[in-house]
Amino acid sequence: MRVPALLLTVTAFAAVACAPADQAPSGPTAVDGVACSKDKLPTLTPGKITFGTDQPAYSPWFVDDDPTNGKGFESAVAYAVAGELGYAKADVVWTRVPFNAAVQPGKKTYDADINEFSITEERKQAVDFSAPYYDVDQAVITLKTAKAAAAKSLADLRSVKIGAQVGTTSFQAAERLSTEQDVAVYNTNDDAKAALRAGQIDALVVDLPTAFQITSAEFADGHIVGQIPGGDGRPEQFGIVLDKGSALTGCVSNAVEALRSKGTLGKLEQEWLSSAGTAPELR
Repeated sequence: MRVPALLLTVTAFAAVACAPADQAPSGPTAVDGVACSKDKLPTLTPGKITFGTDQPAYSPWFVDDDPTNGKGFESAVAYAVAGELGYAKADVVWTRVPFNAAVQPGKKTYDADINEFSITEERKQAVDFSAPYYDVDQAVITLKTAKAAAAKSLADLRSVKIGAQVGTTSFQAAERLSTEQDVAVYNTNDDAKAALRAGQIDALVVDLPTAFQITSAEFADGHIVGQIPGGDGRPEQFGIVLDKGSALTGCVSNAVEALRSKGTLGKLEQEWLSSAGTAPELR
């Protein structure tokens, strides 16, 4: 839905390509008054673009907790976006930023942060988001031996103890289950997984690709109970986070939309997330 607006903006700049040099930058890659090229973008370090992400960075979004290797869906998307803006792989710098800190107001240590951030109205009060690069669902996982494994419906989950990482849309999805006990909150998914393994919770809510990663590669006795319905009927979408009012936002969004129109996002999704099949939808 954002494509037409961006294209209109790009077209507008193309139309004033002969304007005096002291006016807004122009050209086919200028968005919102900013020329979307490596030599013009006002990044933290000229000629470089700094991406932030949390530590650890989980599969299938990253591989081996190493965002610099270009492996994993979000690492690959970051390098693809950088490439659209004219940056070589060597021009991409990574910094570690805790998940919740990345979406708080204040000075940023990154130009853009990619870390499974769902676009929400609340977060948009503090930071900018790029155009969405992935539609995501939330899912409930458990152990085959836990009582939650027998659940077939939302009603069946009312009596189980659910956990989720703090500050995430997974936590919001867990709250929508309206369980009899409060949702247990954990600082990281690793903490939540340990609690599930220890029997402190009966089930855990994570995004669907992560659910498949955990139940197929981390827990030999893991089980996906099912997907949780969306909160407002609209798809939950991941976007790249930028500082509020960042001059880079339009160009990064333009790069994401270019990757979508070329089919690159679809290919990367197929490459890195194809193992994330389908799970039953809980009703």
